[in-house]
Amino acid sequence: MLTARPTDRYITLFGSLDPAAPIPHCLEGLRIAAELLAATVRSAPPEARAWHPWGHSDGPGFAAMGIVELLVHGWDLAGAFHLDRPTVDRLAGPAVARLFPEAPPGHGDTDTLLWCTGRTALPGLPRRPAGAWRWDGRVR
Repeated sequence: MLTARPTDRYITLFGSLDPAAPIPHCLEGLRIAAELLAATVRSAPPEARAWHPWGHSDGPGFAAMGIVELLVHGWDLAGAFHLDRPTVDRLAGPAVARLFPEAPPGHGDTDTLLWCTGRTALPGLPRRPAGAWRWDGRVR
């Protein structure tokens, strides 16, 4: 509750799982989760490691994972609602560098992230099959 700071109602982190929840409440849950992740990453000691199915990782690795999740699923939702999809190179670039060591060089960071996660093709490279990609969360 202190993260969301509501003035008029109870807020649950998992309100976004309620199929009847209005879109603003769903987005509020995402903001809360992002703020909790950011606070956890800031407070974790540099040597802290945690399990993830795609590689044990540290704070910056988990931050990159959160960024990828928000960017690619935001891109998916924007397309579903026919909204503009902005270029997010400032966020995508560091996340790609951290999690996708196989990323092809020479393309925009947003385009590369979308290719790495199977959303689009790149010039000269076919789209990766859905579900056939993974990031590498290991500390390098």
